[in-house]
Amino acid sequence: MRFVVLLSAVLAVSACQRATPPATMSDQEFWRLSEALSEPPGTFSLSDNLVSNEPHVADNARWLRPSGGIYVGVGPEQNFSYIATLRPAIAFIIDIRRENRNLHLLYKALFEVSADRPDFVSRLLSRPRPPELHGDASVDEIFARYDAVAPSPGQFTRTAMLVRERLLTTHGLPLSQSDLEWIERVLKAFYTDGPNMQFWGARAVDAVRPSYRQLMTARDTTGQTRSFLSSDEAFRFVKDLQTRNLIVPVIGDFGGPGAIRRVGEYARAHREQIHAFYGSNVGVYLNAQQMRAFCSSLATLPAASGAWFIESDGVRPLTAKLRSCSPGKP
Repeated sequence: MRFVVLLSAVLAVSACQRATPPATMSDQEFWRLSEALSEPPGTFSLSDNLVSNEPHVADNARWLRPSGGIYVGVGPEQNFSYIATLRPAIAFIIDIRRENRNLHLLYKALFEVSADRPDFVSRLLSRPRPPELHGDASVDEIFARYDAVAPSPGQFTRTAMLVRERLLTTHGLPLSQSDLEWIERVLKAFYTDGPNMQFWGARAVDAVRPSYRQLMTARDTTGQTRSFLSSDEAFRFVKDLQTRNLIVPVIGDFGGPGAIRRVGEYARAHREQIHAFYGSNVGVYLNAQQMRAFCSSLATLPAASGAWFIESDGVRPLTAKLRSCSPGKP
């Protein structure tokens, strides 16, 4: 009931103030909206999911074009590559884990305080910026240079303090001690593993294990790099959205009744449409009942006629996804 009341209040105020998504949100609006759309957190036991394990992001992004509107996604950093390509007016990243919400708050702070891509990678990996590494360097050069740099305990401490100050003081976000500890744990993982950071971490599994460096420098079938770090333009678009509080992390279960539908309600209240929904391979982890709920929620969204549904290894129209994912089928 608390979520329904809070969401109703947020939507009522938003509808009175504006008919389209805002050009920027205050810190208070950002936090209220994240809380209003969210559900109680759940768990994902397979991995901490600090980075993705999807090597096909570049090939998926190849088929996408700037479309504006609303973007909805799930998981960690791959969302930024799709956002940089699609250029939405506002983005929502829904994930069942509170930890993923906190991961995106870490990214938010890092985007905001970083002047350019080398600066961002330096802070993320807690490694001093190599001399004469310029902002217009290729993504391959950036990661090749950082691969040879040792992590700096001093830089880790400074970045952790800067992130904490940014989130707590600058933005005034009411994060708990456990939230802050998780954010520092993520930063520590990047400090430890650097460009070789993997989805699976230390677990020994027989699976695809691309490193963070490989994910950021991956090329599509035409030889193009398309990650959010592949160009200064892509990085700055995501940085700008983050600075304006327009990438909103949401705690929500794809197989639940709340978060996806609430994003749809937000879109309607602002006379906007969903132009892309990135679902990864979440369906693999849903049982029959949860899958029906997911399909039903997708069907309620106010989607643009050419909206995309992006999976871990392909892209298709949202209408095609809905035909194969009928709410009446398990």
